[in-house]
Amino acid sequence: MKVKRNTLLLIACLVWSAAGFNILRIGIMAYPAYLTAINLLLSGVVFSIFQHFIFGRLVVKHTARISAFEEERHYFFKFFDKKSFIIMAIMMSGGIGLRVSGLAPERFIAVFYSGLGAALLLAGILFGYHYGKAMFATGQNKAG
Repeated sequence: MKVKRNTLLLIACLVWSAAGFNILRIGIMAYPAYLTAINLLLSGVVFSIFQHFIFGRLVVKHTARISAFEEERHYFFKFFDKKSFIIMAIMMSGGIGLRVSGLAPERFIAVFYSGLGAALLLAGILFGYHYGKAMFATGQNKAG
């Protein structure tokens, strides 16, 4: 199924927001027993590192890549490139494996997942911002 170029930004928004929300939810559910100032600070550090060095850059890169497409319609999965899909699969597999194996203590899940999930969610929101900006700039009313 092909969609308009700007709709790829909306798809990225929805995918990243859903992933971020779910990971943040897991972290927050684990947090009550470990709610301390130092753990909140550590979650903030995790958030800052992932947002600044990974997801913030990813949003800029993929927004520029999508905006540079010359054709108007593209397959819906082109919101990412091949490398990003591979990275996403590795991260998901690693995260699920870590939780299922029990290798990561609950405190780690609380602190790390909260920071990571918040950074992912912000990336989704930023993709949504760029989608809205593109829609406003082109005067489009439908996502189609």
